[in-house]
Amino acid sequence: MSSEAVKGQMSQEKIVAQFQQLRNEQRNLANSLNTLEMDLREHKTVIETLNSADPERKCFRLIGGVLCERTVKEVLPQLVDNKDFIAKTITTVSEDLSKKGQELNKFKEEHNIKIRGEQIGPEGTKSSETESGSKVENRNVLVSN
Repeated sequence: MSSEAVKGQMSQEKIVAQFQQLRNEQRNLANSLNTLEMDLREHKTVIETLNSADPERKCFRLIGGVLCERTVKEVLPQLVDNKDFIAKTITTVSEDLSKKGQELNKFKEEHNIKIRGEQIGPEGTKSSETESGSKVENRNVLVSN
């Protein structure tokens, strides 16, 4: 093997590794977004429940693994603040996820990366169906030229 072939192979391996890293970062952002959205739903549910409770009623809050006894009037404003913070964080993570997707697509185009099983349809959209309409199993295998 010539040194150029080895050099080309190494650069392809680096390209594939960088692409996989970008995909992993995108997955991590998506997982974070899902976790934050679940937390937001939980906060909304608790806030709705506590709004109908007596402000002097005893309630418990888990803080860093420690269960603390408080009253509804003490806990409710803190929960509302947390909910607002989570909503802002969701907006930020959503924007980061969108940027990471654009970065990933740009990287794919720059390095002519094709994912096996991903077909481009007539309108330029991704399709995973054959002409007969049957579903094709997509294994997302990375192919670099």
